[in-house]
This record gives sequence, structure tokens and C-alpha cells, in this order.
Amino acid sequence: MSRQVSALERYSDYQVDIGIEVHVQLTTKSKIFCASENGPSKVPNQNIDPICAGYPGVLPVLNRKVVHYAIMTGLATNCTINRRSEFARKHYFYPDLPKGFQITQGDKPICLEGFVPIRLENGDLKKIRLIRIHMEEDAGKNIHAPADDISLVDLNRAGSPLLEIVSYPDIKSAYEARAYLKALHAIVTYLGVCTGNMEDGAFRADTNISVRKKDANTLGTRCELKNINSFKFISDAIEYEIERQVLQLESGQPIVQETRLWDTKDQKTFSMRSKEEAADYRYFREPDLPPVCIDEAWIEKVKSELPELPYQKFERLQKQYHLKVDDAEIVVSDQALAAYYEEAAKRHFSPTLVNWVIRDLLAYLKEHKLALSDCKMTTDKLADIVHLLDKGKINNRGAQEVFGIVARTGEDPVTVVKERGLEQLENVAELEALVIQIIKDSPEETAAFKLGRTKLMGFFLGAAMAKTQGRGNPQTLQELFKKHLSA
Repeated sequence: MSRQVSALERYSDYQVDIGIEVHVQLTTKSKIFCASENGPSKVPNQNIDPICAGYPGVLPVLNRKVVHYAIMTGLATNCTINRRSEFARKHYFYPDLPKGFQITQGDKPICLEGFVPIRLENGDLKKIRLIRIHMEEDAGKNIHAPADDISLVDLNRAGSPLLEIVSYPDIKSAYEARAYLKALHAIVTYLGVCTGNMEDGAFRADTNISVRKKDANTLGTRCELKNINSFKFISDAIEYEIERQVLQLESGQPIVQETRLWDTKDQKTFSMRSKEEAADYRYFREPDLPPVCIDEAWIEKVKSELPELPYQKFERLQKQYHLKVDDAEIVVSDQALAAYYEEAAKRHFSPTLVNWVIRDLLAYLKEHKLALSDCKMTTDKLADIVHLLDKGKINNRGAQEVFGIVARTGEDPVTVVKERGLEQLENVAELEALVIQIIKDSPEETAAFKLGRTKLMGFFLGAAMAKTQGRGNPQTLQELFKKHLSA
């Protein structure tokens, strides 16, 4: 399958500058400024109280855990933690923002100047710099019913704690944007501060894109892509938007600064509204919340709680288990998958183990719509299958059969092999007699092979595997066929 040519390759005189604002919904038990339960609910307007519903006269109280998670995320992304930060009011009116303003952090955020390392297509590392990370409350959710000509408001999400992670425009392609978002997603899920569920809006990105000629010294006019809930869709939307802006400039038309949405059906962006500037929000300091003051003891406590981060785990797994770059990236991208692989490797390490995890296990989970925790193929069972294969007790075909049975039933692999007679045939004398008989029964194929049609080895091996019901040792059979076909 050929690689798709990117928009930047088609328009080589242009470059793109991409900055991304990621909203990370935190996994605290309660919301950021009140005691209402934090988390998705199937019942609209269930997890609300007078504070997150915006009643007059109520006062917010900051959730300490939100600050703790902010410090943790800042340290994990190499930020400087501000010892004193402040909240501000950001004014804009949406039906799902009951107060008519959002409590966020303005010019004094909790984290500044970090970076997230990503791996480029050529294997090099690049640091995507962060401008800031700040704490804020989420708005509710509008639900539109065009057929009934009504819009409904669900405030369950109003007041949920968010971290907004803002990057510099260091990202130079759709590939880099996707790599950055995946890296950041892995960090916050490893930390346990976010579920990472993009469908529920727990991890969502607003992508700012501008194009310019390569010899231009100033950034182009930016457009924001909003409300896209998958890495692939974000990548596709960036590719489309780059080309749209280039063609606009080539035709002599200016780029309008605006917010745009992605149409997954028609595979194109479309205008949502003009983009607001900071002045439109009329920021001023939040009078009902004191400054957030963080001492060294708190920071040191958070440092002691930090887990092994994804890029640290990537380097270790590569060295410890000699994984290829692509394989290591897939394993590390999911914390549970990385833990699964390591547990299996501790029971039986094999260079082929990672293939079984990435190829067979993930394919089975996807096909049957299972979570890793619900799969009957436990780490010890997969390790045992690979061990049986490595020891020559079963061949690859038998291993595939055992995998399918164990994944469905949870049976012991050794028992499955014995009860179903899947042991690999190793008796050389028995296999040699079989090889001689197949050659004798296939005079035309034998003559063609001896004339140079070596691809017919597949025919002979297939016949032998059929005779042995898939239990013959392929390597032994191939050596025996070579010996007798060259005689």
C-alpha cells in the first residue's frame, strides 16, 4: 500500500505552523469548585448544584486535588510550576455556561514553559514546546434537535475540572500533530489524571493552523479546528485545512480568522463562527478565589508519586527487550498493554512475543470488542503458548489454533495441545518417509522443481502439512524436501 502524499508535499513552497490547545478533563471525584459528582452521566442535569448551575450569590471553593493533578501534569511535561497562580473570569455567553463567564486562569497560570518529546517519521526526537498549562472549569453541553426546532442544555459537565495545555506553533505537519496528541494522551493517562476517552470529551483538542510561504518571516492568519474526537480525524482535517488555505492564498484571497468544524462524511472543514480574541473575553481577576500558593514540600510530594512516563518506558523497553521502534510505540501507547507485555515477558521472554501481543491479541480484542482486562488470554497463558512454540512443541499453525481456543475458553494451553493432539511431529524418520512418498506421488511438480521452479517448495510443504494435519515441523520438512529433491 503506497503512502499518501501530504498537502505540504504537493505545495512545496509553503509551510504550516500548528499550535494545539488540549483540554484534559480530570478524574477527580468532585468538580473543581463544588461538591457535585464529577464524571459522565446518562441522566441529564443530574450532577449539578447551585454553584455549577450558576445561582446568584454562591461562592466557589477550589478542589485541592485539581491543583495536585495540575502540578503532576506540569512536572510530567517538563514545566516550571508557578509558586503563586491566580484565577480569572473569562466572559462570554453560551447557553451551557450558566454564570455567563468561565472561571479560568489568565496571565498567572499554574504551569509555564514545558515540552513534550515526539518521535518523527525518520526516528529523530523533537520537543514540542508548551506555553502554559492552566486550570479551569468546563461548560455544559448543548444538545440540538433540529427536527423539533429546539436546543437542550445538559449541565452535568458544567464545572468539571479541566487542564488546558497550550503548545507553541512548533508543529509542522499533520504527522507531528498526531504524534504530539498521542504522546500527550499517553502522559495524562499514565498519570491517571484523565481517562483519555475522546468520545466522552475527556481529551479534546482545538487545533490552530496557519500556512505561509517558506520565505515568509511572519505567521499566517490562523484558523481553529474544533470539536474533533479522534486522532485520525484531526490528522485528516489538518491535511484538508492546509490545502484549503494554500489554494485560498494562491487565488489571491485572504484567510479569514475563524473557528471551523470537520465534516467526517464529506471530509472537509466548514465555518462555525469568527474566532474570538483575548480582548473579547474581558478577563479580570476572580474576586471570589484567593491566589493558589504552592510550596516546595507539595512539589516534592508530587514528584515522588510520578510513575514511569511513556517516553521513559519507551527507552527502557527498547533496551531491555530489544523492541523495534514501531513495536515499542504501540506497546507504550497504552499503559495496560505495556503492563501486559512486561508481565508476559517476565514469564517467558521471546523476540516473537511482541508480535503475538500486537498482531494477535490486539486483533482479537478489536474483533470481539473486548477490553484487555476482560480477555481470557491472560499474560501467563500467552507466554506459555509462545514458550511451546519456541521449544518446538507446536508449530506456528498449531500455536494459532491454541491461541484461538484459549482466547475463547481460557483453558490451559498445555492441556489444549495434549487433548487436541496438536504436538508437533519431530520424528525425522517418519517425516522423511512422508517426504519421499509425496515426491513419488508428484512427478510433474518434482520435475518442474528440478528445472528451477523453486517456488514449488510451497506446494510440497503444503502437501506435507496436510498429511500431518498441520503438525509437521516446517523447518525439518523443508530440509528433507531440499535433500531429496536435489538427489
